[in-house]
Amino acid sequence: MRPDQPAADGYADRMADTPPGSPLPSPPPVPAAQSTGEAPPMPQHSKVWRFLALAGVAVFIAACASFMVLKLGESLGLQALLVGLLAAVLPVPVLVACFLWLDRYEPEPLRYLVFCFTWGAFVSTAASLKVNEFAAGRFADWGLPDALTGVLVAPFIEELTKALGPILLLAFRRREWSGITDGLVYCGLSAVGFAMVENILYLGGLGYAAGAERYGPITGIQQVIGIFILRILLFGFAHPLFTSMTGVGLGIAARTADRRVRVLAPIAGLLLAMMLHGTWNLLPTLTQATGEALIMLYGFLGLMVPVFFGVVGLAIWLRAWEGRLTERTLPDYVRAGWLTPPEVAALSSLGRRHAARSWARRVAGDAGVRAMRGYQSAATRLALLRDGALRGLDREPADQERTAREERELLDAISAYRSFFVGRDPQAPVGVWDGSRYHLRFPDGTQRAVDAPDEPVVPIPVVLLPAPTRPVGYAPPGWPGPHSAAPWPPGHP
Repeated sequence: MRPDQPAADGYADRMADTPPGSPLPSPPPVPAAQSTGEAPPMPQHSKVWRFLALAGVAVFIAACASFMVLKLGESLGLQALLVGLLAAVLPVPVLVACFLWLDRYEPEPLRYLVFCFTWGAFVSTAASLKVNEFAAGRFADWGLPDALTGVLVAPFIEELTKALGPILLLAFRRREWSGITDGLVYCGLSAVGFAMVENILYLGGLGYAAGAERYGPITGIQQVIGIFILRILLFGFAHPLFTSMTGVGLGIAARTADRRVRVLAPIAGLLLAMMLHGTWNLLPTLTQATGEALIMLYGFLGLMVPVFFGVVGLAIWLRAWEGRLTERTLPDYVRAGWLTPPEVAALSSLGRRHAARSWARRVAGDAGVRAMRGYQSAATRLALLRDGALRGLDREPADQERTAREERELLDAISAYRSFFVGRDPQAPVGVWDGSRYHLRFPDGTQRAVDAPDEPVVPIPVVLLPAPTRPVGYAPPGWPGPHSAAPWPPGHP
């Protein structure tokens, strides 16, 4: 029995010793907080520098937000600003919900999601506005059309600044990235924030302010509705689609051990985003210059629609891949005696996870649901951690030690969570999993070994062997920790 987890193993012993037909003992309380891979305690001076860095980022974003509010208010007026803001905010909850749906297997910390959204909404828009205004002025001085700003300048500065926030997150919080899915989420939210503020300018300025100044408020509202339908309902996916190219590159870089790929993948994704954005801005310019409306139609149907559905298909496939990752990596912990086959099977899809939470509610109430949610989150992070170790992401000894420590912390958290609902189902026989077979005790008092079924889809956790007999995974060469399982103790059930 581990000294750091007496509640979990003690409950297992009490459950196994309970005579047939008698009530099961009460489980230990759900742990209030479990470590799930956070950084180790930092020295005091490191905490001070981290606080100053976070405060500096917050102040910088707030300054950019103040600049954008003043700039929009000055150019639009208060009334047009409010109308544009109201119309531009309407699609934001829908778009944010789409990215949160994509991120359901391993939800990212809220603070990082807010950071990416506000970075795109205020920092990216402020920088892009100044650069675009400067470029438009230079083109005017040279006698060139203003449309060149949207084709030659805007795609580069906007995509670069939208991606800069997620890039900083990858540079300083790489361990929070689970792959391309996280890249799509972080970059997509940055693009949604950027599009929201840009839409304020279009809806409030070109829509309400222009119409109200010429024909009155009713005409202004009509123009707002027209621009809303055209720009948001039909083409509202444009900015997230462009920046998703960068997100794919960043996601690839986050899960590869090849340093060349870590550099080249984000650059390739960013360049693709810029080219796609520039092509999209070129279509209306060519349409206006030639008077051929079919250019816009063919560009939309022939380029943007296929790319859009391709990215949506990729996102859905990646979402399912993240669920299947547990089936590929966690069986090592099943053989080591840390998990049982049904538990791994119950993690492989959102439907099975929901069924597991429903089962936990039935056998342990609301507290059981909370424990199951914590267990599912920790198990998913464990799968991602082991996948990263197998990919060789941790090259430095300090990173390898940190990975080994996080693995132990996640396994401890999983054991504590599962101990709350393990053995609570009166409809299931009491048993123990030894890493290869179940040892079940039936209502008539008999006890025998049973092999795991080929398709273990029912989430019925059973008691595991005492913790000291379980190794910490099956570590690959170069990864700290045991490399083979300790022998099972004599006389186990």
